[in-house]
Parts: sequence; structure tokens; C-alpha cells
Amino acid sequence: MGAVIPASTTRLTFRAWRDDDLPIARAIWGDPRVTTLVGGPFDDAAVAARLAVELANQREHGIAYWPMFIGDALAGCCGLKPRRARVHELGFYLVPAAWGSGLAVEAGRAVIAHAFGHLDIDALFAGHHPDNHASRRTLEKLGFVPSEPELYPPTGLVHPGYELRAEVARS
Repeated sequence: MGAVIPASTTRLTFRAWRDDDLPIARAIWGDPRVTTLVGGPFDDAAVAARLAVELANQREHGIAYWPMFIGDALAGCCGLKPRRARVHELGFYLVPAAWGSGLAVEAGRAVIAHAFGHLDIDALFAGHHPDNHASRRTLEKLGFVPSEPELYPPTGLVHPGYELRAEVARS
């Protein structure tokens, strides 16, 4: 199954991951500022493993946390990963240069439209580190509502969970 990527936004362009994207993956998941609240920092082996997961999700499910760019500049990644039947998980990682610019909401809206339009799923799940207040605000702006918190093994903490149902997103 090939990946169909979300539509571009005013500022962002998404693209599929490629086998030679280790430098991009390293710029995202190898940066301790980006990964400190998700179990990082990650070494090269962990970053390569994460890229392999994204490539596998693209191949097998047609989804990924797609890299996104402003022009030629990497802004981070945003996308989906499989969670359970007809439910995907939304996630995003922005490089520090993109923080505080509204890009997470912009990217999230594009991925949500893709999920409920092109993929026609029932719901999205998202979570964040308890101390990541920016992610909480982003999810609220995107229309997510609190759901069940869950243990996130990479941090060993219970992270707040959120849900967005298709019928809510479409209204």
C-alpha cells in the first residue's frame, strides 16, 4: 500500500518518507530538545529504528508521521500511526525553529482532514507528556476532548489521552 499524503497547507508541504531520509529523521528524533518529553534523547540506532517504523507504516498501512517542510526547510513531522481498527493516533514533532509559530495546529488540521476524508476512519487518538502544555493546547485547538489516560512506556508516566471522533470533526 502506497502512502497518500495530506494536502499542503498555506505554509507546509508534506511528503512520504524515503529510505535515504536518515538525516531528516536525525534532525527530528535525534534532537534532545524535540524528544525530551517522549523518552529521548535518542541515539543513531534508535533514530534509524524509528525511520524504519515510519517506512513500514507507509508500506503496510499507507500512513506515517510524514515529514513536513516550509519551502526547503524541515519543520518536523506530523501524521498518523495505526492504533486499532478504524482508529489512528495523531502525532507531531516540530524542530525547535518551528516552535511557537502555529505550525502544529496547521499541520494537525491537514492531517485530520486527510484522516476523516481520504482514509474515512472513525476516530483519532492523541496523547502528550503531562508537562507538555503546548501539546495540550494544540490538541484542544484541534477539537480533541479528554479520554482515558494511559501509561506511555518510553517515559514511564501516565500521559493524558484525547479523542476526536469523525462526526465531531466533520461538523
